[in-house]
Amino acid sequence: MQPPSQPVPGAPPPPPGQPATDLSLNLRTSSRTTSAPSSPAKTRESLLQRVQSLTGAARDQGASILGAAVSGATRGQGFGGKDRYFTLLVIDDQNTDWSKYFRGRRLHGDYEIRVEQAEFREISLTASELGTTVSMAVFRNGSKVIRSFKPDFVLVRQNLRDAGEDYKNILLGLMYGGIPSVNNLQAIYNFQDKPWVFAHLLGLQRRLGRENFPLIEQTFYPNYREMVRAARYPLVVKLGHAHSGLGKARAENSQEFLDLASMAAMGKHYCTAEPYIDTKYDVHVQKIGQNYKAFMRKSISGHWKSNTGSAMLEQLAVTERHRAWVDQVGQLFGGLDICAIELLVGKDGREYIIEVNDSALSLMGDSQEEDRRHIADLVAAKMQAYCRLPGPPAQQAQQAAPAAQAAQVQHAPPVRAHSRGSLSGSLSGSGSGQLGSPGDEGPPAQPPAQPPPALPADQQPSAQRRDSQASQSSTVSSTPSVGRRDEPPPVPPTSRLPFQRQGSQSQSAAEDTEDTMKNLRKTFAGIFGDM
Repeated sequence: MQPPSQPVPGAPPPPPGQPATDLSLNLRTSSRTTSAPSSPAKTRESLLQRVQSLTGAARDQGASILGAAVSGATRGQGFGGKDRYFTLLVIDDQNTDWSKYFRGRRLHGDYEIRVEQAEFREISLTASELGTTVSMAVFRNGSKVIRSFKPDFVLVRQNLRDAGEDYKNILLGLMYGGIPSVNNLQAIYNFQDKPWVFAHLLGLQRRLGRENFPLIEQTFYPNYREMVRAARYPLVVKLGHAHSGLGKARAENSQEFLDLASMAAMGKHYCTAEPYIDTKYDVHVQKIGQNYKAFMRKSISGHWKSNTGSAMLEQLAVTERHRAWVDQVGQLFGGLDICAIELLVGKDGREYIIEVNDSALSLMGDSQEEDRRHIADLVAAKMQAYCRLPGPPAQQAQQAAPAAQAAQVQHAPPVRAHSRGSLSGSLSGSGSGQLGSPGDEGPPAQPPAQPPPALPADQQPSAQRRDSQASQSSTVSSTPSVGRRDEPPPVPPTSRLPFQRQGSQSQSAAEDTEDTMKNLRKTFAGIFGDM
C-alpha cells in the first residue's frame, strides 16, 4: 500500500465536493519542505520565540529586582527594602549574648540593630576605600557558621593584645573602613602597650600634681640589657604587655631581678618595674558613659596578686576624688566612653594608681547585667549619632525635584502662543487685516470690549463707516479664539501638531479674508457713491 500523496506546494485547493487527498499532519522534524503559515513546524518556532522572549523579560526583571534588593541590603535596608537595619559588630567571647541587649531598639525611627558577635580570632576582613567587609567563622551548636557583612558600628569588648596574641591587623582593617566604635579605634590602638598608656598618665600627673593624681613609681626597660640594677627591693617586674596577672613576677633581691632579666631575654620584650606595695585591698573605679561605680576587692587566699585566687568583692560609693581621676583619664586619646582605673590601697592608707583599662574592662559584682545595659544604651546613642540613613534615596529625592520642575515646564502651555494671540488681537483691532490664529491656547490677558452695533452704510458718514468696518473686522477675527475656549485642554506637543495648526490657521484666515474683502467693496462703493 502506497502512502497518500502529499499536496504540491502552491497548487490550488481541491473543489468543495471533492475530498482532500491528505488530511494528516506531518509531525516529522526531519521534513525539509517549506512550512506553511499554519504548519506545526512554524507553530513550534513561534512558540519557542515566545517562550524565549518571556524568559528574557523575566530574567531582566528578576535581575533588576535582585540588584535593587542587594543595593538596599548593602545600605542596611535588607532584601526587598522591608528589613531595615544597621549592623553592629560586637567583639567579645560567647559567654555574653549581646543580641538580647539590643533587641527591640530602633534607630532613626524604624531601623533595627542587627548584632554580629565574634572574637578577634574568629574574624577575617578585607578593606579598601569602599569600606570594610568582615567575614566570621564561628561555631554555633557544634556547627561552623560563616557570614560576611559590612559593619556599621563596632563594640570592642576584648583586649587587642594579650600574652601571645596580637590582633592589630584586624584593627587596621576596621580603621580603613572608617567604622565608628566604642571605644574609638584610635583609643584602642593606643592601648596596645601599657607603657604607652602609663606615659600619658605621667603627663596627667605633671599637669595635676602628684597629690591630685598619685601614680605608682615605675621604671621602664626597653630590653633585658638595661636590667642591671633596681632602686629598691622588693619590686614587681612586668614583662611585655599582658593582662589578668600574666607576665608578672616579684623579685625580693638583685639576684632574683637578674634571673627575671634573663627570662626577658628569651622573649625580647620590654619590661617595667614597680615597688611592691603591701596592700590592704585594691579599688576598681569604672566609668560607662555617665555612669560611675567603684568596687573593693580583697584577696582571701592571701596571694600577693589580688586578682588571682579567691577574693572578696564589695561595691563602694564613688567619691569625688575617684570621679575626678576617672574623668581625667576619660579625656585621653580623643575620649574614652568606657574606662576604668585600678588603685592599690596600702596598709598605711595611701592610694596608688597602677593601671587604666579601656572598653575591654572586666565587669564586677552583682550589677554586671545593669552594666551591660548601660553599655548597650551608650552604643545605641552613638549609633544614632554616627550611623546615617542610606544616601541614594535622598539623592533620588534631590534629583526628582529638578526633573519634576522640568516636566512641568515641558507640559506647560507655550508662552509664545499667548504673545502671538495678543499681538494678533491688537493688530486685528487696528484694522490691519491680521487675524489671530485659532490654534492659540489660553484666553487673552484682557478680553476686548464689545463694539456698539453698526448702522447701515447709508445712514453714517464716511469716517464712521470706516470705524464700523474696523470694529466689524476685529469682531470677526476674535470670534475663532472665543470659540476655542470651549474645546478640551491641549494635548502635549508632538511632531505633527504644528502642521495641523498651520492648516487650520490658513483655512480660517482664507475665510476671514474673503469676508473682509466683501466689506471693503461695500465701503468703497458707499464712498464713491456719496461723491
